[in-house]
Amino acid sequence: MIQELNERSREIFRILVDEYVRTGEPVGSRTISRRFDGSLSPASVRNVMADLEDAGLIASPHTSSGRQPTDQGLRLFVDGLLQIGDLTAGDRAAIEAACEDAGRAFEDVLQSATGLLSGLSHHAGVVVAPKQETAFRHVEFVSLSPDRALVIVVLENGAVENRIIELQPGITPFALSQAGNYLSARLSGRTLEQARHEITEELNRHEAELDALSQRVVEAGLATWSGDNDGEDQARLIVKGQANLLDDVRAIADLERIRDLFDKLDEGQHMMGLLNLTQNADGVSIFIGADNDLFQLSGCSTIVAPVSDQDGRFIGALGVIGPTRMNYARIIPMVDYTAKVVGRLLS
Repeated sequence: MIQELNERSREIFRILVDEYVRTGEPVGSRTISRRFDGSLSPASVRNVMADLEDAGLIASPHTSSGRQPTDQGLRLFVDGLLQIGDLTAGDRAAIEAACEDAGRAFEDVLQSATGLLSGLSHHAGVVVAPKQETAFRHVEFVSLSPDRALVIVVLENGAVENRIIELQPGITPFALSQAGNYLSARLSGRTLEQARHEITEELNRHEAELDALSQRVVEAGLATWSGDNDGEDQARLIVKGQANLLDDVRAIADLERIRDLFDKLDEGQHMMGLLNLTQNADGVSIFIGADNDLFQLSGCSTIVAPVSDQDGRFIGALGVIGPTRMNYARIIPMVDYTAKVVGRLLS
């Protein structure tokens, strides 16, 4: 449709969207006319705005107000007229520092990236990642008390995960060490799913070179890790800065729509469709209002980018949720750069 607009209509539409994004208020013909330095009268602007309204690109929220872009209009603007800016050196440094300071633990990097995006954009940051098993590199058990131990697992991707397990009293440091060595030897380079059957069969046949106490530690560790993964096919979802979405609320109806969005985000599974769309996307995706079922009633949009490791394998997606009038030109490169930094760190 953008090709069907003449140069004057495009410029008036671009100015209208710019003003709306900047102020959050409907834009009148006089405001647009002033941007033309008097070379275009308010009456001429109104004529063009009427045509844009007939085309479904702008609308008036009130009978006597100015005009604001519709979801369809914003879609057209983002796809055909948006001039994407570049990140400042300060923004790049902040993104790199925040992600690197989080260390290399998978969860810590995701948490840091989410909070960072929320802080820089002043909207809600979101990270969603599929549940996936990563091959083990090393397993170690550390005594915490006579009946509790910490299981430390180092994964092939460099991430470190910890679990606390309950033990029967009397477990010795030797038993913990022997259990860690046994699991490290059988899990190294393999996922738990790949090695679980073999380990279980070996333990059942009493072929493992373990004493009774060490075998109990192994069984407790396997039960804890297996229970953590059983039936979990949903995505891991982290959202920070939801309160920022309330900044643009101007009516009770708006508040109810945002609350409904919060409920959907908390349920988690509503993000799976978005995750699937992002996985197959080439670069940053922008979903505006009705573009996605999750946001169509909330008056929100999301800018989201896939996160891939150094081998191009999909790790997850991260982005920003905000009002449809968010600053797309600034946030798109922000999301894109953060996704690249996170993908590099998690590789």
